Amino acid sequence: MTVVALLSVAPVIEDSMAGEVAKAVAALDEFDVDYETNPMGTVIEADEPGELFAAAQAAHEAVDGDRVSTVLKIDDKRTSDSSADDKVDAVERELGREAHGDRE
Repeated sequence: MTVVALLSVAPVIEDSMAGEVAKAVAALDEFDVDYETNPMGTVIEADEPGELFAAAQAAHEAVDGDRVSTVLKIDDKRTSDSSADDKVDAVERELGREAHGDRE
């Protein structure tokens, strides 16, 4: 089984959040998960939901602040092992091209 999630953790502050977000991302290294950070959050993959939840909790707790906002969206595909890359590959096959555009 593969569990894929989108995690967004951020302090509620007016200044740059980059330092605190970096703490959240670094916390994921202590867990048996693969992850990729993008401008809107971090995609996490784990073999088991428990490991994913533990990693998300550690990321949440790593952020300092009076108020922390965390969003976790999970895709727990229980009947097959589909990775995040597999999902993107399927969309790209349908598009007939890579799934990104170039803004200039």
